[in-house]
Amino acid sequence: MLLSLLSPERWVAICCAACFVMSGSEAWAADPAQSSVDSSAVEFFEARIRPVLVQHCYECHSADAKTVQGGLLLDSAAALRRGGDSGAAIDADAPLNSLLLSAMRYDGMEMPPSGRLPDHVIQDIESWLRNGAVDPRTAEAGDHAVGNEINIDEGRQFWAFQPPQSADVPDELRGQSMSQRIDFLVRRRLAAEGLTSARAADRRTLIRRLSFDLTGLPPSSQDVDRFVNDADPNATAALVDRLLNSAAFGERWARVWLDVARYAEDQAHIVGSNKALFYPNAWKYREWVINALNSDLPYDQFVTLQLAADLVAADDLQAQVALGFIGLGPKYYRRGDPEVMAEEWEDRVDVVARGLQGLTLACARCHDHKFDPIRTEDYYAVAGVFAGTEMFNRPLDGAEADKNGQAKNPDQSLHVVRDSGPKDLNVLVRGNVKNKGAVVPRGFVQVAFPGERRTFQKGSGRAELAAAIVDRSNPLTARVIVNRIWQQYFGRGIVGTPSNFGQLGEHPTHPHLLDDLAVGLMDHDWSLKWLHRQIVLSETYQQSSDLTAAAEHDPDNRLLWRMPRRRLSVEAWRDAALAVSGRLDQTIGGPSMAADDPAQNRRTIYAEVSRFELNPLLARFDFPDPNTHSARRVETNTPLQKLFLLNSPLILAQADALADAVAYSSGTDGEAERQVVAVFQAALQRVPDADEAAIATAYLQEHPEQGLKQLAQNLLASNEFWWLD
Repeated sequence: MLLSLLSPERWVAICCAACFVMSGSEAWAADPAQSSVDSSAVEFFEARIRPVLVQHCYECHSADAKTVQGGLLLDSAAALRRGGDSGAAIDADAPLNSLLLSAMRYDGMEMPPSGRLPDHVIQDIESWLRNGAVDPRTAEAGDHAVGNEINIDEGRQFWAFQPPQSADVPDELRGQSMSQRIDFLVRRRLAAEGLTSARAADRRTLIRRLSFDLTGLPPSSQDVDRFVNDADPNATAALVDRLLNSAAFGERWARVWLDVARYAEDQAHIVGSNKALFYPNAWKYREWVINALNSDLPYDQFVTLQLAADLVAADDLQAQVALGFIGLGPKYYRRGDPEVMAEEWEDRVDVVARGLQGLTLACARCHDHKFDPIRTEDYYAVAGVFAGTEMFNRPLDGAEADKNGQAKNPDQSLHVVRDSGPKDLNVLVRGNVKNKGAVVPRGFVQVAFPGERRTFQKGSGRAELAAAIVDRSNPLTARVIVNRIWQQYFGRGIVGTPSNFGQLGEHPTHPHLLDDLAVGLMDHDWSLKWLHRQIVLSETYQQSSDLTAAAEHDPDNRLLWRMPRRRLSVEAWRDAALAVSGRLDQTIGGPSMAADDPAQNRRTIYAEVSRFELNPLLARFDFPDPNTHSARRVETNTPLQKLFLLNSPLILAQADALADAVAYSSGTDGEAERQVVAVFQAALQRVPDADEAAIATAYLQEHPEQGLKQLAQNLLASNEFWWLD
C-alpha cells in the first residue's frame, strides 16, 4: 500500500503535490447544518419521542397518573432528568446505558409492562439519547396538557404563510432576466451591511463548478481548454444550456429529490428471510424521477403525479410509476394493527409535509403544535388521506395477480399506491389509538389558505391534496423547492432549515429574493430548468470563493459575498473518480448495483439503497438515512474516510485505470514529465505548477513500477479532487 511504500518525507511531498492540504481553513469549516441542529433535534423529539412517552408512559409516569410508579415522572424535561426511585432516567455521560433505554429494551426492567416496544421505536430512543436527548418541554409537569389556544388568523401573519410577492426592483430591471434580479437583490443586501461581492471566478473554476453542479460530473480537460479560450460573450450561456440538456442533469438532480422522498428498496427490519415487504423494482421510480427532470416536467405536475397519478392520469401506466413517492415508504410487520398503521400514516404525512411544504406537521400527532399554528386536527385531516390509501404491488404486464389485484410475486410488480376507500380519522388523543376523539374530515392544513380548513370529498383525497399543494395561492410549495435547489448551489438555503419554515426554523436571509424566485418559477410554468439556468447565470453564482475582508463581518457567508467552497457528495466524488479514469458507464436507468463494488462502473445514483443495511461506502461518506425524509446532507471529516481512500479496492481500481489511461511507462525523464502533466490534466483538469511537476516527476523516476499509480491515487484522494471552488 501507498503508506508502506513511501517514506514519511515522500508521503508529505506527494500529498503536497496532490494538493492534499488545501490553502486556508476552508477544508475544516464548520458544518453549515450546525446552525439548525437544535431545531432539527426538537423536531425529532416532537415527532418521534414525545408521542411514545405520551402513549406508553404517561399512564403511570405523569402528573395525571392515579399512582406515580417508582417515583418517576416523564411528562417534563426536568422530571425526566431527575429520575425516580431507581436513579436518573438518563445517563448524560453514557446515554446508551440510561435506565430509560434499558427498561425499554427489557434489560433488567421491563417498560412498558404491556409489551416491549417495536425495534424501530427503541432505535429512535437510542438516536435521541445519542444526540443529546434534546427535550423542549419547559413545564415542571403536565406538559402534555393542552396549551394555549392556537389563533389561526394570527398564525397567518408569519412570513411563511404570507403569499410570495415579486420583489420591488428598479424600472431598468423590470423585464430583465431573473439572473440580473438575483444579483441586484443580493448586492442590495450586501450594500446595507457595507459589503461588496468577491471578484468573478476564473474560467477553469467556473466550468468545473458548472459541470459538477449541473451534471454531477467533472468536465474533460479538453472541455476546460475550449471554454477557457472561448472569447464568445455567450460562451457561458451556451455551456449552461448544453449541461442542462445533458442526460446527466437528471441523474445528478434526481438524487436530491430521492433524499427528500426517503427512497429505499427494502425495509429496516426483516423476519427470517421474509422479503415480502421489500421493493425489488424500486429502481423504476428512480428512473421515472431522472426522466421527469431531464424532460423538465413542470414541478406542479411532478408533484401531482407522485401523489395521485392513478387518479389524474388513469390511462397513463408509465406515469403511475411516480406513485413510488408514497409506495416505497416504510412498511412494518403486523400490518393492519392500529398502532402499526398509525406509524405508517405518520411517515406519509411527514414526507409530504416536510418534503413539499416545509412544515413539521407530524409534531401535531399527539397534541397541537407547540410552536406553529397547526392543530392536531390538521394532522389527522392529512393522515386521513393516507388512511384511505393502501400500498399496492401493481402487476407488470403478464404477471400473476391475487384476488385483490396485487402481484403474487413482488419481483413482477410496480410498488405504488391505490385508494382503499375514503376514511376520515378520529383524533387519537395523546396519540393513543385506544383513546379516540372527534372525527376530522380529510383535508389540508388550515393555516395555508384563508378561511376554514379545506376538506376533501373524492376518494382518499389524494388528488385534492395534490391540488392544494400545487395551488398557486399556497404560500409554501414554490418557496420550498426554490430553497432546496438554492441550497445545492450555495451550501445553505435562503432559509437555512429547508424542511422547517416554521417558528423553530430559520428566517430567510434574503426574503425578497426567495419570493421573487418563487413567483418567477410559477410564472414560468413551474420549469425547474428555468430556475437552474437563472441561478447559475447570475454573477452571484459566478463569483470566486476567495476570502476577503467581508469574512470578518459575515464569517458564515450568509449574505453571499462569495461562493462557498463545497465538498462533493459521495455520489459526485465516486462518479468523478470513474469519469477521470475512463471507466464510467453512462447508461441511463436500470436496476441497482453495489456502490463499493470495484467492478461496478455505473453512476452512484444507481446504487442500491437499503434501510436494513446501508452500503458501507455510502454510510461512510454521509449518505442520509433512507428510513426518513432528509432535509440536507450532514458533512463529517473522519480518519476512516481517508483510510478508505488509501486502502479501498474501489479507489485502487480507479487509480490503476487512470494511470493506464495516460500510458505509463518507465522511460526517459521527458516521458515522466509528460505523464505527470497528463495525470494532473485528467484528474484535476489543470497542469501542475512548477513545484508539483518537479516533485511528482522525481517520484515517478524513483519508482518506475508503481509511481504513476500512486500519484494517481493521491490525486483522487486530494482535497482539490474532493472540493469544489
